Amino acid sequence: MRLANWLIEALRTHGELALFLALALGYALGKLRLGSFKVGPVLGCLVAGVLVGQLDVPVSRDLKYAFFLLFLFAIGYKTGPQFFSGLKSSGLPQTGLTLFLCGTGLGTAWLVATLFNFDVGTAAGLVAGGLTESATVGTAGDALARLALDPAVRGQLVSNVAVAFAVTYLVGLITAVWVLSVLGPKLMRVDLAAECRQLEEQMGAVTAEPGVLSAYAQHGVRAYRVTTDLAGRTARQLEELFGGERVFVERVRQAGGLKESTPGLVLQPGDTVALAGRRTLLLGAINPLAAHEVDDAELLDIPVVIVDMTLSNRALAGRPLKDVAHILGEKSRGVFLRQATRSGQVLPLTMETVLERGDVLTVVGARNHVEAIAPEIGYAEWATSATDMVTVGLAVVAGGLIGLPAIRIAALEIGLSLAVGVLIGGLVAGWLRSLSRRFGRIPEPALWLFDSVGLNAFLALVGISAGPDFVRGLQESGLPLVLAGVLVCGIPHIATILLGRYVLKMHPGILLGVCAGAGTSAPGLAAVQDVAKSKIPTLGYGVSYAVGNVLLALWGTVIVLLMAA
Repeated sequence: MRLANWLIEALRTHGELALFLALALGYALGKLRLGSFKVGPVLGCLVAGVLVGQLDVPVSRDLKYAFFLLFLFAIGYKTGPQFFSGLKSSGLPQTGLTLFLCGTGLGTAWLVATLFNFDVGTAAGLVAGGLTESATVGTAGDALARLALDPAVRGQLVSNVAVAFAVTYLVGLITAVWVLSVLGPKLMRVDLAAECRQLEEQMGAVTAEPGVLSAYAQHGVRAYRVTTDLAGRTARQLEELFGGERVFVERVRQAGGLKESTPGLVLQPGDTVALAGRRTLLLGAINPLAAHEVDDAELLDIPVVIVDMTLSNRALAGRPLKDVAHILGEKSRGVFLRQATRSGQVLPLTMETVLERGDVLTVVGARNHVEAIAPEIGYAEWATSATDMVTVGLAVVAGGLIGLPAIRIAALEIGLSLAVGVLIGGLVAGWLRSLSRRFGRIPEPALWLFDSVGLNAFLALVGISAGPDFVRGLQESGLPLVLAGVLVCGIPHIATILLGRYVLKMHPGILLGVCAGAGTSAPGLAAVQDVAKSKIPTLGYGVSYAVGNVLLALWGTVIVLLMAA
């Protein structure tokens, strides 16, 4: 008993220890599964914070919002290129649908909160949870702090935000997954898998033969002995025997030793060549040397690198892969595209896949070839653990200062707010990095730390501060909040699906990807891809996710102003 009392007193005295306890418990809870549903660290850390908060641990507001600002910067940084590209004509349909879904979500939440007689804190938590956007919790709290309220009343409203978010976030996740993956295809009266398969065929997606490694990512270098009938041909002529496929002679062993290949190098009988290309080609019947493979470790000892390059070349952005390959031409010799991602989501690789600025292209090839092509694409992300903290710090400060000015009308302060300003700072920093990769380098592990730990530490602290009032609030508003969460999530998604399919005539797979992105629902996208058996929905996710993040974060401020008015 004395040990328990000492532990409780230690946590109350040292709130930083309480925070890390909540993080440990939250990430552990996040690994739990309820059937096919994974709790996730967001909900886990909020619940863990509430549990630790039952000990009545004091929480520093400044510490809480410092973590939140790191998270907002990371979100802006990741989505900046897609956000600004969405403002162009090519992204307008997806941007328009995102505006519609987010606007409908805000209107539904305001109407439901009014009908259910929710207070301003509960309404803000409803927007955040029902639309599954954690950033809304922070912007709502920031907006509440600017209201001319009694401190006790303000504290109660902030607690209500946490209660409503905790209940409706889980409801929103489940509703989004069900609407997008089950109800959506039925509303559109389509076989989603068949529709996506047909689009893939139109885009030129190649399906590998059963048992053969996929050409999406598998490339290799293999050694072959040159036969008599091929002697006298140049390296380029041997490559042309592969019917226009991207197979290259990387290196040749001749009588005089090893030679780096050039297109005009003449092959002699008994030479051994190192061919680089997709394994499905090197192992297939299209390879005239397939029956003459040899093991030559020295010949194959070629320094090969796998490098991420972020596309920033304006001449390549907005073009399909086939055009990109044509523009690069001989410059892309010996370099192969393994994967392309947009906003963290893997794109389907076909010759018709359109690349946008900010897309991350994972390429593989001999180091000298990769180094040569890097300036043509953008900037190679060579391995490093260093973060440009100058950019991070200045972007947070500059964005925050931009968001501070506000106009006071009666008891209301109307302005962007510090939180939204930091989000804008992150957007600009991410966009500038897409223009010049020498600017603002943040390695993926560091960005994960800002994003995941920044958000979950903030939510854990929100839970700790709301802990004493959480159980009471849940008892008073639990059932109405569940119903409200279903309505706030379901109505905007259903309305957007109907508008996109029957008015805009958008492809069903891409449309569902737009809805998942606009609602910032990564689980929803995963569920749609599972039903579609395709990556096609990802084509609608990038721009809508970027725009949706900004709008839904802003809604925290807007719903407080609407309800307070």
